[in-house]
Amino acid sequence: MTTGRYITLEGAEGCGKSTHAARLAEALSAVLTRETGGTAVGQRIRTILHDTAVTDLSHRAEALLAAADRAQHLHEVVAPALAAGRHVVSDRSVYSTLAYQGYGRELPLAEVRQINEWAMGGLWPHLVLLLDAAPEVLERRMRGRQLDRFEQEGDAFHQRVRDGFCAMAAAEPERWVIIDAGLPVERVGAAIRTAVRDRLGI
Repeated sequence: MTTGRYITLEGAEGCGKSTHAARLAEALSAVLTRETGGTAVGQRIRTILHDTAVTDLSHRAEALLAAADRAQHLHEVVAPALAAGRHVVSDRSVYSTLAYQGYGRELPLAEVRQINEWAMGGLWPHLVLLLDAAPEVLERRMRGRQLDRFEQEGDAFHQRVRDGFCAMAAAEPERWVIIDAGLPVERVGAAIRTAVRDRLGI
C-alpha cells in the first residue's frame, strides 16, 4: 500500500506550472518530475514531440508517444517513489495528453483515455492543480520565448486545450483544484499550498 501522494500541476502554456511544481516539491520534500521527459527514455521521446522540425507526425502517433513516455515514467519514477512513501510532484501528467491530444487534436477522448489507462496501470494522480489564466495573460508571458512544436500551434488549438482542462476539472471536482494563475507568483504559491493541505492533509 502506497503512502506517498501523487500531485500534478496542469495548465496551458505560460501558466507557471514548472515554477510552482518546483516550489511545491521543495516545500513537501517531494520527488520533482515531469511529463514528457521525466526519464532518460522519456527525454528522447520529448525531443521528438517538441521538435519544430517534426512536421509530419500523425496525431495518433503523437498520442502513443506520450503514452509510452508515461508508461516508462510511472514505472521508473512515480510508482517506486510512492511505494517508498515519498510524495511526487509532476509538471504535467496524463491529463495533459487528454487535453492536448484529446481536446486539442480532437482525437476520440475515450480512446485516448483507454490507451493511457493501460499505459499507467491505473495509477492516476491523487490531486490535480489546474493553473488557469486568461488567454491574454498567457500570451503576454509567452511573448519573446522560443516556441516549441506545441507552443507554435494556433489560438484555436490552445483554446480547445484550455477548455479541455476546465471540462475535466468540472467533471472531477473531488480530484481537481483550479488555481488563478493570473495572480502574483507568491499568491499562486500560497493558494497551491492551501489546496494541498486541504485536500491531502500534507
